[in-house]
Amino acid sequence: MNLFDSPVPRPVDGIRVGVGGWTFAPWRGVFYPNGLVQRRELEFASRQLSAIEINGTYYGAQKPATYARWRDETPEAFVFSAKAPKRITGARALARSGGAIDEFVGGIAELGAKLGPIVWQFERGRTIEASEFTAFVALLPKAAGGRPLRHVLDVRDPAFVNGELLALARQYGVATVFTDSPDHPCFADLSADFVYARLMRSQPDVASGYAERDLTVWAERARLWARGGEPDDLPRIEPRIEQPENAARGPREVFIYFISAAKERNPAAAVALLRKLGAC
Repeated sequence: MNLFDSPVPRPVDGIRVGVGGWTFAPWRGVFYPNGLVQRRELEFASRQLSAIEINGTYYGAQKPATYARWRDETPEAFVFSAKAPKRITGARALARSGGAIDEFVGGIAELGAKLGPIVWQFERGRTIEASEFTAFVALLPKAAGGRPLRHVLDVRDPAFVNGELLALARQYGVATVFTDSPDHPCFADLSADFVYARLMRSQPDVASGYAERDLTVWAERARLWARGGEPDDLPRIEPRIEQPENAARGPREVFIYFISAAKERNPAAAVALLRKLGAC
């Protein structure tokens, strides 16, 4: 059987599951079949997962032609998220980064309908000035190439993660990352009409990365998010406001990525969660 003939996972109720990146030597011969040439790894991975977060763009934007090639190598229903370049989020004058933002977005818009959320990661250790940050968020474009854009804020300075950050994110309709990690701020308050979760607790001694019971819990949380609800067992900044029984709550898209930790186990974790969701 051809390696690329297996059924392609599709989003279930708007839930997509994937990993960060697709080039990682320990995946070869484990996730990637023996003998698969490296230039076809994206083609293969995109037929086992329903999304991938591009990490390489954090270190430098690619040429538009490269994004177009990635677009054409992946199945129709597949989606890329992407981390914006750190030269933008690490700039001192965030309020004056409009040109750099537009340049990056204009290039990655070549992904077309396969462009999912763009993640703007602010590392721990840098001091964020509130007015500069507010001006930066206001610069994030709402559309590119005739398509709406979705943005995600990944703020890793605990001192800046508070109700004011949530209010700003809600004002502009951008999401904040739920990061399941002891090393980064971890909160599940929602600020947009989609959910972006980065799961970072894969274990090297567990073949599927996460224990079976934990994957079952994550599948339940993903379905709840997708239905318009919110899990009550995750940490928050603000108390959750209970909605009336008959309150209209629209469905949400949900993006879940297995990132870092025991990275060699992340593809297995993603595939296992997709199976629990009935995507493959």
